[in-house]
Amino acid sequence: MEAPKDFDDIRPGTTSEFGSFKVEEADIVDFARKFDPQSFHLDHEAARKSLFGGLAASGWHTAAMMMRMLVDHTLSPETSLGSPGVDELRWLKPVRPGDVLSVRMTILETTPSRSKPDRGVVRSLVEVLNQDRDVVMTVKTMVMVRRRPAAG
Repeated sequence: MEAPKDFDDIRPGTTSEFGSFKVEEADIVDFARKFDPQSFHLDHEAARKSLFGGLAASGWHTAAMMMRMLVDHTLSPETSLGSPGVDELRWLKPVRPGDVLSVRMTILETTPSRSKPDRGVVRSLVEVLNQDRDVVMTVKTMVMVRRRPAAG
């Protein structure tokens, strides 16, 4: 999918799917070691005894993989102006070594800025899917996007 060029090209109700990110065991452990050193992200035996029943990626790692797919497939470097935050982040199922993740994104609303007419805010529901099409994570995102210059 080609990223929309600017705010005025984005339509509420539009859904797109993109990305393919293979989750490697070494990356799960490396991320956990650096940022979320809980035993069920680091050690097979401890993970087997946990409520996850096996090694699972950190939810923050899953969010980082989602972000990579968003940058690669939807966020235009010319028009994306950053984000004021996210809402309703949910981790629904464990992400395992060998999973292949993708993203389904639905545009919820577009709101032109009243104070800065050169931009608007796009709110989206982002769902991260595994290879079985199970939703493993959801988040509602907000992104500031540059508008087309006014004619005249």
